[in-house]
Amino acid sequence: MNILLLGRGKTGSLVAEVARERRHHVVVAGAAENAGGKALTAEKLREMDVVIDFSTPACVVGNIEACVAAGKNMVVGTTGWYGELDRIRQLVESHGTGFVYAPNFSVGVNLFLDVARAAAAALQHDYSGQIFERHHVSKKDAPSGTAMTLQRVLREAGGKHEDLEITSFREGDVVGMHEVVLESSADRIYLCHDAKSRLGFAEGAMRSAEWLAGKKGFYDFKDVWREL
Repeated sequence: MNILLLGRGKTGSLVAEVARERRHHVVVAGAAENAGGKALTAEKLREMDVVIDFSTPACVVGNIEACVAAGKNMVVGTTGWYGELDRIRQLVESHGTGFVYAPNFSVGVNLFLDVARAAAAALQHDYSGQIFERHHVSKKDAPSGTAMTLQRVLREAGGKHEDLEITSFREGDVVGMHEVVLESSADRIYLCHDAKSRLGFAEGAMRSAEWLAGKKGFYDFKDVWREL
């Protein structure tokens, strides 16, 4: 496939490496190359099969709008735009393109979300809960998209109207750690996922792009990963 990768950060750079290892042709556009959307003109997008976005919350919505309008499939790992999720879904569906997004493309994290979904039953048995997340100092958004997804999963599965509190830490070069603590007067339950590297994120995003080839529709990675 011909792939346009938006973003030269640590995860984006690793996605490019994984894509080349899997025999794809990759063009990378960072903030400078895509200033004012100049990497997303109809001419430059014409030969691209898919666009993968690991840019920043400030520019991701504009990137999505340009790529969808050009009829290009997208895989979006950038977070911080979910307030516009419904509008973007409608945009994708009206243009008949394919779109996969996720706050986290790691299979391990998605298994962790399933475990948290099961453990949320504790909230119906007088347990309280908290969420803690740790990331590197240069991460733009807080709380992380994964932590917010975890919060939603626990609220919905636990049958609660209120959200569990999220405490965010930004320190050093932490790749990503998410922890749930459920506590009663008798005991505590600890659930934790600690990413050792960004490789799981990169491989999940790249495999999603391959999965999306020839498809139309709006997908969350949770719709995809069990088929990979």
